[in-house]
Amino acid sequence: MKYVLMFADTEQFAADLAAMGEGERARAYARVQEWFAENQDKITHHAHLMPPETATTVRLDGGEPLTTDGPYVEGKEVVSGYAEIDVADLDEALRLARTWPACPVVEIRPIAS
Repeated sequence: MKYVLMFADTEQFAADLAAMGEGERARAYARVQEWFAENQDKITHHAHLMPPETATTVRLDGGEPLTTDGPYVEGKEVVSGYAEIDVADLDEALRLARTWPACPVVEIRPIAS
């Protein structure tokens, strides 16, 4: 079964990461790279997203489409990356998500076939 794991940063996580020294931040990023390496047999694709201020949003909820700079919502959590995975079932997706070593929120969604 295919799922997408969406990794979301919180304001506190971003602040903690920014406050880290260079060595500590390098170790944090190394843990993420290790996670991807350890799970490469399940991960079919992954990407880190640019910050929300680089987004362009198109709103289609009435009248003419409205295009604006920035994220589509103001929120305390921001999706910063994703991984597509191919696993046996939701239980395996949950086990994988629980081992994610970085940002504190992982949303799991099945991919429509």
